[in-house]
Amino acid sequence: VVIPGRVSVQAAIAANGTIAARREMPVGIAGEGGQVVRVLVEPGQWVGAGQTLAVIDRAVQSQQAASLAASIKVAQADADLAQAELERAQALVGRGFISKADMDRKRATRDAANARVRVSQAQYQEALARNGRLNIVAPAAGLVLTRQVEPGQVVGAGSGVLFRMARGGEMEMLAQLAEADLQRVKVGTRATITPVGTDLQIAGQVWQVSPIVNMDTRQGTVRIAVPYSAALRPGGFADARLVSGTEEAPLLPESAVQSGPDGNFVLVVGADDKIERKLVKVGTVTDGGVSIASGLTGNEKVVVLAGAFLNPGDKVKPVVQKSSQ
Repeated sequence: VVIPGRVSVQAAIAANGTIAARREMPVGIAGEGGQVVRVLVEPGQWVGAGQTLAVIDRAVQSQQAASLAASIKVAQADADLAQAELERAQALVGRGFISKADMDRKRATRDAANARVRVSQAQYQEALARNGRLNIVAPAAGLVLTRQVEPGQVVGAGSGVLFRMARGGEMEMLAQLAEADLQRVKVGTRATITPVGTDLQIAGQVWQVSPIVNMDTRQGTVRIAVPYSAALRPGGFADARLVSGTEEAPLLPESAVQSGPDGNFVLVVGADDKIERKLVKVGTVTDGGVSIASGLTGNEKVVVLAGAFLNPGDKVKPVVQKSSQ
């Protein structure tokens, strides 16, 4: 037997869930679209903010911009001519050769010509801005997750999402927790993430606890922020171990805890060295043993070995084993 006492045990919660991008950015067409000439990135590639992801053909738009640039020169030439005529008229008005009405008309002609220059410049800048939005660019630095466009494809405003990115490569795990466990988890709780199929243990931290519980499953979602790792693939499955603090509890070897129709139980040596059965609630399972959440005070003589050969009421000669804690 062993007298476990009470030791400080980390209260851990086991959970599972899926990996996702913490801030997923869907990237589509911002401009009028057209035919895709080149796609410059592949899934899994890191890109910077503003980096071009795909190039759209702009042959027609370039010619339109060139036409508008030429119209600026035409309007400017008209404005220069109107200004020169106004200056010549001003030289003659004092000598009585030009009336004030003619001067007003020439001044209005000059002002209208200058206005047409500004209109042409604005139209040219608008064309440049539209052409600048033809290419598909990354809205922020991050990791390209998916690519749904190929060269030769015609895209437009209705083409939907062409690329998906994870901003900054940041990932998270969407862990599903029971309603009772959800109450024990706070923002900042430490967690260890293990992607399925690997032995990796990636440190993370809870950054959001769901304010609602699913009425069908009685579970809530805890979002655990994790740094980028090649083993983390959005949509993949992972296990998590959340450390929700420490508690004082008896710690027993796994061999001491048995299970029956009524749940988990241990055998203790009671009065007159007779075996008694006590129902217990198992807490955290650690490398050092199993913590007992309720059912034991820690001062009992708990049967560690050969419990399967004993029945309540049997009289034994207990041998106290030194606790490993």
